[in-house]
Amino acid sequence: MKRIDNRAHNELRPIRMTPNFIGSADGSILIEMGKTRVICSATLLPEVPKWLKGKGSGWITAEYALMPQSTSERVDRERKGASGRTQEIQRLIGRSLRSAADLKALGERAIVVDCDVIEADGGTRTASIIGGFVALALALKKIKSQLGIEERLLKHVITAISIGVVNGEPCLDLCYQEDSAADVDMNVVMKDASEFVEIQGTGERTTFNREMLNQLLDWSEVACTSIRELQLATLNNETLP
Repeated sequence: MKRIDNRAHNELRPIRMTPNFIGSADGSILIEMGKTRVICSATLLPEVPKWLKGKGSGWITAEYALMPQSTSERVDRERKGASGRTQEIQRLIGRSLRSAADLKALGERAIVVDCDVIEADGGTRTASIIGGFVALALALKKIKSQLGIEERLLKHVITAISIGVVNGEPCLDLCYQEDSAADVDMNVVMKDASEFVEIQGTGERTTFNREMLNQLLDWSEVACTSIRELQLATLNNETLP
């Protein structure tokens, strides 16, 4: 099967990251993966959630949204609250980013990472995790300097990638047209490209065996290794804050 954009089956789309995209945020980045584009910004909040007060621990959470013209048909703004899909994606991003941080060292401080999709062509949640991590790292570097925190706040690099089976063949980093036709759809989140944070895999139109699962995970690990290098390069290969 020939892919829509002539990529090899195990090839990533071109990835571009533009740091400090939003000047008013503590940390921000525009991430582009193919035609998918997401603005990720990280901001220090005035206080932790009520249920964390007095416990000496910080918190990292995320919000995710599709901008109205991010898809071919206008998306309504979620003015009455996040949909079930949006909530699930927000929780995934938040869980992923928290797995990188030392929340005790952060102290009773909270950070929100906003992920606003301005163009959606597949892989928006994984792009949000990749960009969200870089925005978080930039914000924590600034916050450490401003507040005089000496402890290391980020211990790991978090990467993510979408992968699936289309027309019976494994394909990495699915665009929307591939994703909507996928027999198997999977999102993989990794810590330091060596351990899995989360694996979401579903047989949309068919089942898949262990051999196929192993291949999907192997390709994901190689892709996350490349993405991790890009994230660190965007951070100027400096030590994590």
